Parts: sequence; structure tokens; C-alpha cells
Amino acid sequence: MSVNLNAVKALKKFASCDIGDALVRLGVPHGGYLSGLRMFSPGFMCTNSKLFGPAYTVRMVPAADKKSPFPTKHFADAIPKDSVVFVSQGKGLISACWGGLMSTRAKKLGAAGVIIDGRFRDVAEHQELGIGLFARGVSILGSNTFTRSSELNVPVRYTNTEIGEEVVINPGDYLVGDADGVVAVPLDKVERCVDLCQKRYDIDEMTRKCLENGDEMGPTIKKLRK
Repeated sequence: MSVNLNAVKALKKFASCDIGDALVRLGVPHGGYLSGLRMFSPGFMCTNSKLFGPAYTVRMVPAADKKSPFPTKHFADAIPKDSVVFVSQGKGLISACWGGLMSTRAKKLGAAGVIIDGRFRDVAEHQELGIGLFARGVSILGSNTFTRSSELNVPVRYTNTEIGEEVVINPGDYLVGDADGVVAVPLDKVERCVDLCQKRYDIDEMTRKCLENGDEMGPTIKKLRK
């Protein structure tokens, strides 16, 4: 599915909070929010860093699984330029599925960042590289004897921690991550999402000016957020 590049450019300027609110209004479950992810690189909860790009998905399986497909090349060598690598690790593992060498390769290929639905390691290496990385957690254990890649650029499911419900991430969906969190934007929602984000942004700016002038919150919101 093709997407309006002007809409993509416009989407990039909005925060994850703006986008999540817009997606809720568009009927996307939980606004595409991927709860449980934290920013670890380029710094922990770095407020001047943002991750943005189309998803390149990697589905991992346990290393002992010999029945699931094997990729034709290492998943780190197939990363498209400007994409956000989204690695879906199997549940219940305390090992990492991503490390510093993989981010070195990802950066060389022009990746926009990395999101790990699971654990990674080599925090210092990632921060030295300056690559954007979000994950559920960290581990000292490598992936070699615990997990392996299986399928590339296939739909994957992310389970929101607190409620146990899933968000489907399709290859090419836009992923946006900042200090507040990560949101997945379905490709067919990009243009309408931008329209709603801009309208809400304009309203919020008017609201801010009213509040700075000393206006009360209740009447201001009632007046502007009709």
C-alpha cells in the first residue's frame, strides 16, 4: 500500500501522545500504544530524541524450534534504509535477542532505530552509537542458545503488558517513539491521523495561551474542545 509522503513528513513532527489520541478517535485499539517499552538509547528517557520510520519486522522463535522457517540471510543484513527494526521475541525468555554489534550493522545500513519486544544487551555500546532503541528490558545473556530469527517482514503481535490485549504491527506501519512511549500507526491511517493531530495541536496551543493569560481550565476546555 502506498502512502502520501507529505503526510508522512507531517506525521513526524507530532509527539507520540498526539498520535495516540488521534488514533483512538480513528478507532485503533488503545491508540496503537505499545505499553511496557522504555527508551534506553541514545539515553534513558532522552527528551530530545525521537524514533520515526516504517516498520521492518523480525519474528524470533526459540532456538530449539527447527520447524519454523529459517530466513535466507541474517536479519541484520536485510534492514531497509530509514526503517525502524521491530524485533518480536518469544515470551518467557530472560535472554537478549539484540546486541551492540547488531546495532552497529543497523546504523551502517541507515536504520532509523530499533524496538525490541523483549530484551537486549550492551547498553553502553548502543548509547555510544547514538542509535534510538526501545525495549521491554535488558539482559546479560546473548541470543545464541536461546532464540533465533525465523520470519522477516511479516505481521507480528505486541501484547500490551497491563491489559493483555494485542496490537498488530504490519511491515510498513509507522512507528513513533519518544520519551513518553511508542505508538504504531497503521499505514492506512496516516493521512487521517495527521489531520486530527493538527487540529488538536491548534486547539492545544489556543488552550495554552488562555491558561498562560490566567483563564480557568474548566471553561477554557469547554469552549475550545467542543
